[in-house]
Amino acid sequence: MSNVDPIRVNIVSESDIWVKGHGVHTAYDEMATALEARDDVTVIRGEFDQQIDCDIIHFHTIGSRTFLKLFQRGPKKVITAHIIPQSYIGSLVLAKYWSFAASWYMSLYYRRGDKVLAVSQTVAKTLHEKLHVPSDKIEVMYNTIDMKQYAPNELSKQAARKVLNLREDSFIVYGNGQVQPRKRIDIFIKMARELPDVLFVWVGGIPFKQLAADYSSMQKMLNDVPSNLLCVGIVPHENVINYLHAADVFCLPAEQENHPMSVLEAAGAGLPIIVRDIPEYNDSFGDNVLRCHDDMFVDAVVRLRDDAAAYQEWQGHAAVIAERFDSTAAAKQYVDLYRNLIQ
Repeated sequence: MSNVDPIRVNIVSESDIWVKGHGVHTAYDEMATALEARDDVTVIRGEFDQQIDCDIIHFHTIGSRTFLKLFQRGPKKVITAHIIPQSYIGSLVLAKYWSFAASWYMSLYYRRGDKVLAVSQTVAKTLHEKLHVPSDKIEVMYNTIDMKQYAPNELSKQAARKVLNLREDSFIVYGNGQVQPRKRIDIFIKMARELPDVLFVWVGGIPFKQLAADYSSMQKMLNDVPSNLLCVGIVPHENVINYLHAADVFCLPAEQENHPMSVLEAAGAGLPIIVRDIPEYNDSFGDNVLRCHDDMFVDAVVRLRDDAAAYQEWQGHAAVIAERFDSTAAAKQYVDLYRNLIQ
């Protein structure tokens, strides 16, 4: 830690005052908590309607409650770009018809930043090529989490299954995310139907209700799942750890992601990770996740269930992710970035 005066950072995320059941809120909270543990930075969360005496304002959401802070004189502006226009497709209702307006707004918002932190190389490319953010303002800064809080121990699986009332001898595949078309929960349901001897658990609901894409069909899908699939809805984040520790495998069949927090949490819990083979993962998770197309997910689960050596191998890959994306080292990177901006 440094002996110089602490940097004062106002970190804002509208998820604090609205919907919390999504990855952006988790990313913001993990980052703020990691910074609060340091003595070279003072963190002020929220205070949306006030001008805060600070060195840096760090934005995690780009809604109307944070918009005026973009024009506050004095503090440098850092914006973490968690979303890009394509993030809305398959997430919110009729997004394909208004995504052009979202692109215009995002371009306006992100270009106001002194530094824009892309959570993946794909996001960085979109920021520059589609949203016209100058390349010298863009820096890739991946989401991170405090991995030690997710780490299991010898008794945690048994204890978690007891708390959740899940059978000790079940092979459990865990998924996490909002129930929306782009998450492809239909693949998760299909897997459950084809593997009736495996227990599937999906944590996440439809927090935006009627604003969500295909709300009625998504709700209908949830009402007609096989008996070996538990859809438990949105749960408090502190309870997610029980589901992680109860599980044997993590699976996210989403067809568009930037840098999902759920994958990081699964890595922290030591779970083999199955995802869709999409280019967004090339620079972040690479070959440390088992990448599948629609017709490969079932075979991936069967392999991990039946082949102990393969299971151990992919646990090792998860450990690589956990080491790379731990928030302890990332907090220092944020402080260094802040200090370079205000010098």
